[in-house]
Amino acid sequence: MSTWKDGKLGLPVKEAVKLFPELGKYLDERGRLDFSNRKARMLYNRTIAKAVFGLDIEYHPKGLVTTPVSRYLFLKTFLSGGENVLEIGTGHTAMMALMAEKLFNCDVTATELDEELFEYARRNIERNGAKVRLIKSNGGIIRGVMSEGERFDVIFSAPPYYEAPTRGVLTEREGVGGGKYGEAFSVRLIEESIDYLNPKGKVALFLPDKEPLIRAIVEKGEELGYSIRDIKFKVGTRWRHSLILDI
Repeated sequence: MSTWKDGKLGLPVKEAVKLFPELGKYLDERGRLDFSNRKARMLYNRTIAKAVFGLDIEYHPKGLVTTPVSRYLFLKTFLSGGENVLEIGTGHTAMMALMAEKLFNCDVTATELDEELFEYARRNIERNGAKVRLIKSNGGIIRGVMSEGERFDVIFSAPPYYEAPTRGVLTEREGVGGGKYGEAFSVRLIEESIDYLNPKGKVALFLPDKEPLIRAIVEKGEELGYSIRDIKFKVGTRWRHSLILDI
C-alpha cells in the first residue's frame, strides 16, 4: 500500500471568515471554529471550495457535507487530465464532477438517484458554468442507466459503505452500501463497470479506512480480473483510501 501526499491544502479560519463573515458566529474565544456545528462545517467547506478550487457550491441543508480537499486528493490519485469519465452518485454538491471538469479538463457524465439531491446538483453545475452531463439514475448503478454502447476511461464514485442505517448522519440511500461490511454497492459497481470501460480503463472508489470493507471489494475485484492499487492518503486527522481497479 502506498501513501500519497500533496502538501497542505486548506484555508486558515481567519481567512475563511474574511470571505464568509457569517462564520464568525461559530468561533470560540480562541478563534477556533466549532466543527461540531453543521452550519459552520457547511460554510467553511463552501469557502474552501471557492477560495482554493474556484467552485461556487450550494449545500443541501440535510445532505452530506462533503469536504473539497479530500475529494480533490482522491481525484488526483487517478486522473491525469482529459479523460472521458463517469461519476456514479454525484450527490447534491456535484463537487467531484465539477472538479473533474474544471481542474482536470475531463469530459464528465454524472448520475444521481435522489430527486431533491439531483436538483441541487443540477443547480451547482449551472452555477459554475459547467458542461457536466447529469443523468437521473432511478435506482440503477450503470446498467439500465447508461446506453450499452457508451464507454469511459474512468468510472469513479464515493460509494455508500455502511452495512446499516447511521443514526441520522446520512440518509439510508446516501450511506447504506449493503452486504456484511457495506461492500455490496461497490461490488455491483465494479461488476457492471467492466462492460462500460474503454481498453485500459479503470474504476476508482473513495473509501473510508475500514479494512474489512476494502478487503471484501478487493477480493471481488481480483475475482473479476482487475489489477488493484490501494492508495492511502490523509486529510486532517482522517485516513482515506483511493481503491483503483485497472482492467
